[in-house]
Amino acid sequence: MASWLVAGCGSTSKDETSGWSTDKLYAEAKEEASNGNYERAGKLFERLEGRAAGTLLAQQAEVEHAYVLYKSGEKAQALQILERFLKLHPTSPAADYALYLQGLVNFNDNLGILGNLASQDLSERDQQASRDAYQSFKQLVEQFPQSRYAEDSQVRMNYITNSLAAYEVHVASYYFRRGAYVAAANRAQQTVQEFQQSPSTEEALFIMQRSYDKLGLVQLRDDALRVLRQNYPQSPYLTAEGLRAKERKWWQLW
Repeated sequence: MASWLVAGCGSTSKDETSGWSTDKLYAEAKEEASNGNYERAGKLFERLEGRAAGTLLAQQAEVEHAYVLYKSGEKAQALQILERFLKLHPTSPAADYALYLQGLVNFNDNLGILGNLASQDLSERDQQASRDAYQSFKQLVEQFPQSRYAEDSQVRMNYITNSLAAYEVHVASYYFRRGAYVAAANRAQQTVQEFQQSPSTEEALFIMQRSYDKLGLVQLRDDALRVLRQNYPQSPYLTAEGLRAKERKWWQLW
């Protein structure tokens, strides 16, 4: 029995970081992350959080840990860490970075209509992550206007706004082609109300006008057409060619 205990103790792996300072631990974790060794970096950041507990370095390590989780594809875990961090440390020097990273995790370069629409009902696509990303970037810009991440956050906000608007318009167009004119008009109206500065507003007004026409709602049709003419006098949707371009079956997505 004694020999077994000795063997068991001898087989226990030693923590190579036990004698490291917190600064060395942080430097090693950062180096591993920069080299793409995210699993290793994550473990080091976790150890640093424990050893430097109660310090600003521990807060930085927590956010960096979320980053390596994000880079390794563990987005749900990264978001959990960031949400907890922002609740516990809203005034932390790393709060702006935490918000920026929260936005990045939810940010999707394939926003809007860039997915495979032919195999997916447009009305079923979830845009919540895009809206969550927008809120994170918006909070950063408003609370930390001087942050090094503020400018890029504003650019991403603009992109998300235009992408969400384009998505809403394509859903409205999809409904119109299927003959669901009420749904098409409502979705297009939502675009006009929520994304007034988006380029997609032009097409949204056109879909509203066409949908109301199909429904026999003359006054609403004329109102939509009037707004389209006032705001986009050179719109191709006001020409015969523009009208023909939109005369396609609902299943012709492009």
